[in-house]
Amino acid sequence: MTADARVLVDEARVESQISVLSYDEKIQVEECTRAICDKAQLYTLNAGARPFGVSFLIAGIDPIKGPQIFMTDPSGAYWGYKANAIGAGAQNAREFLEKEYKEDLSVENLKKLTLKTLQRVMDEELKETNCDMVVILKEKPGFHLLTEEEKKSLIASLQ
Repeated sequence: MTADARVLVDEARVESQISVLSYDEKIQVEECTRAICDKAQLYTLNAGARPFGVSFLIAGIDPIKGPQIFMTDPSGAYWGYKANAIGAGAQNAREFLEKEYKEDLSVENLKKLTLKTLQRVMDEELKETNCDMVVILKEKPGFHLLTEEEKKSLIASLQ
């Protein structure tokens, strides 16, 4: 379903560019999510069109609402969360996050919680080479993909 994902990501990019060109502002996280879901929902209406077969977790920092994360559905529906997971093992991951997630966790503890969640649902041993993590901070625009050394240090701190 990589092609389905590519089409919807391109839709998000176009909507983001429209927002910058039309309003001179970056698109809000929920507005971008809604644009993707609107396109996905259109493909559920026609008998001759196959719906998109992908879900997304879309995260970002909204200038007004702060950090946000949304999960999309192939039907075009979306929901907002504080923490969530999709894919294999998602139900176990969600149950773990419901118990362990707290609003006042530090960035370091959030990173560790993410890795602990992965440890619980992965079939293989968690290593720095079989996972990726991106950190998006309100204070620092953009995102930071953790290096293998940073991941190795975090995984070691879980023991």
